[in-house]
Amino acid sequence: MAQQRALPQSKETLLQSYNKWLKDDIKSIMNDFTEIIKTAKIEDETQVSRATQGEQDNYEMHVRAGESLMKLVSDLKQFLILNDFPSVNEAIDQRNKQLRALQEECDRKLVMLRDKISIDLYELEEEYYSSRYK
Repeated sequence: MAQQRALPQSKETLLQSYNKWLKDDIKSIMNDFTEIIKTAKIEDETQVSRATQGEQDNYEMHVRAGESLMKLVSDLKQFLILNDFPSVNEAIDQRNKQLRALQEECDRKLVMLRDKISIDLYELEEEYYSSRYK
């Protein structure tokens, strides 16, 4: 199984530790593949059992490195889920600002429309009441 790693407090150090963890796991897998290739070369018949045991050991190391990578992916998903609230909140705040600006623009236009209608209505009332046809 993958080692349990203590998680640092700040996001930056956490991301740096994930990056180092990923590099270490990739390096381990590369070393395992190199060893698998080395043991695959059989020079004489007595080396077969040693090569078989070495190959089995290398596969086990490869599986452990793969499990470690799977743990890393799981931790990264958890990090994203648990620590992405600031960006969600930022997006919500930005959308609120956009909608408030739109609301203020609509309110301003409605006030202008009300003023124009009020002026026109006043002029029409003046015309009506001063008309001899009423």
